[in-house]
Amino acid sequence: MSAAASKTAFSLFQTALPLALISALGIGIAHQAGFFAAAPSTAALYQPQTVVIPPRTFQYRTDGEYVRGVNPIDAPKSTVTRTDALTIMKYQVTLSEYDACVMEGACAPAAHPSTSDTNLPVTGVNYEDAQAYARWLSEKTGEYWTLPSDQDLAFAAGKSFPDDASGLDPDNKNPALKWIADYEREAASRSKRNPAPQPIGSFGENEFGLADFGGNVWEWTSTCHRRVNLYDNGSQKGVETICGVNVAVGPHRSPTSSFIRDPRGGGCSVGTPPDNLGFRLVKSAAWYAPVLQMVRAKGLAG
Repeated sequence: MSAAASKTAFSLFQTALPLALISALGIGIAHQAGFFAAAPSTAALYQPQTVVIPPRTFQYRTDGEYVRGVNPIDAPKSTVTRTDALTIMKYQVTLSEYDACVMEGACAPAAHPSTSDTNLPVTGVNYEDAQAYARWLSEKTGEYWTLPSDQDLAFAAGKSFPDDASGLDPDNKNPALKWIADYEREAASRSKRNPAPQPIGSFGENEFGLADFGGNVWEWTSTCHRRVNLYDNGSQKGVETICGVNVAVGPHRSPTSSFIRDPRGGGCSVGTPPDNLGFRLVKSAAWYAPVLQMVRAKGLAG
């Protein structure tokens, strides 16, 4: 080994060793403080079926409204490399699963039509309802469950994820054309669907075993809606992030006010409204996930 290589290796060792020691010390302190408590004895009763999406490189059209000058344009498409696997619920949360949370007073009742079929996905839930369920499930399992981001869903949905491109010439100067193209595409998709929620598994599985994505239940994400303003030359001018309006994804993306339970009554900020609003969750596999869950349980995190 050359002197330069030896010096580089020694420098890396000097950097890595303190980090390793700090990590080990942090884990030890967390353990002594009770952050790594054993999972609840009843955790298995609440474990949902999951699928693990393996790392890969995929194409992703960014969420948000893009406006160049005064004209709306399609969001850019980029290549994303995920080096970590994603553990996500195979099915959307069902009525029976959600009702267990309601029975314990941890979740608000869903605004879905009365039915005895508990094998349906829960609908009539808003963003806060989904967040409440994630906190409750985390407490029941001792794991850290959260809503997926828009990009998480794109990663998990694979070929089923919608491409919101209008296909118009990006140099088009008539803003109405994009709005009309989006409306026509979404209306055509709606005309082919029965809006009534169907039993889980009715819409099949994608290439990763994820079930029912892109059926007639849109799924809440943790992603806030964005409006990205560009100069005429395409460079970025500014980004307006609108939290309180979250991206829901189904056959198309639907930025929706976070308090809305029934989108057919209004609340969709852009485009045609979803048929139904439901959700599924992702589980953190990070070594520090128990710490996050303990912090959340103590009311210090969402």
